[in-house]
Amino acid sequence: MDALFIGQTYIDVTFITDHLPTGDEKHVASDYAVSFGGNAVTAAFCCAKLGIVPDLIATVANDWLGRMFQDMTAKYGISVHPRKVATSSLSFIMPKDGKRAIVRCRDDEHIHPFPVLNLGNCRALHVDGHQPDAAIHYAKLCREAGILTSLDGGGLRTNTHELLEFIDVAIVAERLCEQMHMTPEKMLDYLKSRGCKIGGVTQGERGLLWYDEGGTVRTQPAFPIPRDRVIDTNGAGDVFHGAYVFSYLHSPDKTWQHHFEFARAASTFKIQRLGNEAGLPTVADIQAVQREFAAMA
Repeated sequence: MDALFIGQTYIDVTFITDHLPTGDEKHVASDYAVSFGGNAVTAAFCCAKLGIVPDLIATVANDWLGRMFQDMTAKYGISVHPRKVATSSLSFIMPKDGKRAIVRCRDDEHIHPFPVLNLGNCRALHVDGHQPDAAIHYAKLCREAGILTSLDGGGLRTNTHELLEFIDVAIVAERLCEQMHMTPEKMLDYLKSRGCKIGGVTQGERGLLWYDEGGTVRTQPAFPIPRDRVIDTNGAGDVFHGAYVFSYLHSPDKTWQHHFEFARAASTFKIQRLGNEAGLPTVADIQAVQREFAAMA
């Protein structure tokens, strides 16, 4: 095991339409994609596509969507340690004008306890706060073993405050700032107070506000991608997380500025493709994005 990711599984149905019908009305979308979804789950697929295949503790139901998900993980060679739920979770995503509206159907009532694994030679843990009992169990184990722990703080969970005590790298969304009534700057102070060695707030097209190993606050602007090339921003943050975990595993001697620059290029690749799977970059794809925008600087 190189890395362990823990999260909630979704099947994402993403479609592009200029009109959403109501009542008895019908309308034909212009394009669609069906893919895996979920924060840490998508990050795990990204890490696998880049070349380091993690293990994944994820919710899985014994239904046709669950079997579809297991087919997807098999394609990428991801070892899934399923946590059973009664029904699969589903997301309907409508990207438009650089934003995305989402309707979710979620089953997070776990039928069994989380699987207990031997971490072996694991070098990184990435969690998104779903499966809070599993997240804090493994975060504590990894912290004690000196294994890097990473959090995608997309929203406030039941034990976020407690979990952060065991997190090395906490990259959170502006939504968490809003839920906790904090400015991004105050959020960085809060993450420092919880003991996170690296902390940051993703701000979409305004980039990343973060602090480095020495506590210095930095800004990482987003690449100036033309608006007409932005197809689907959903999953961009998940790809960002998966890419920086890969970069850390691949080059642990590099700085976090390097890891986040790599991840920025990965998320820039993602937003130009419809659906999570189409938006997973290779290392060559990321290098191409970096070359393109280096030339524009």
